[in-house]
Amino acid sequence: MKQGSTLFLKIAVTIVGTPVLDLCIFLLPGIAARDTAAHPDTAYLQYPFLIGAYITLTPLFVALYQALKLLSYIDQNKAFSESSVRALKFIKYCAITISTLIVVGIISGVILIAGEGQDITGFISLGLMLTFASMVITFFSAVLQRLLQEAIDIKSENDLIV
Repeated sequence: MKQGSTLFLKIAVTIVGTPVLDLCIFLLPGIAARDTAAHPDTAYLQYPFLIGAYITLTPLFVALYQALKLLSYIDQNKAFSESSVRALKFIKYCAITISTLIVVGIISGVILIAGEGQDITGFISLGLMLTFASMVITFFSAVLQRLLQEAIDIKSENDLIV
């Protein structure tokens, strides 16, 4: 693969990660504080919300880091290596973790908020969309991991024959 293609993908990964990091640092605490001011009866949920959001976003940053490592392996012509398979495995596990944490968050939100008679369809819809996107990444990375592992195994067998 040409250097320009991986450079574009590295920039794309950075463009994905930067706004999410900005959201974590600058917007989430403000959103939680405004919600606490608007709904003092649920002020006790401010810190569990922030902790849950930060815990859920941590695997995203790990996956983005692994994607950058994978692109570096491709630049170094090490695309068909165990390191690449390991990076894809980490990405797959991070996506599974994100999906699981979002589902737990949806269930917790339904339990905590549904009893108050508030409309939570937007909350559930957003959670399901994020879960779906994460599962697509899980399946895509699993397929790539399997194909890459098979290619490495075939290459190893060919090297033994020669």
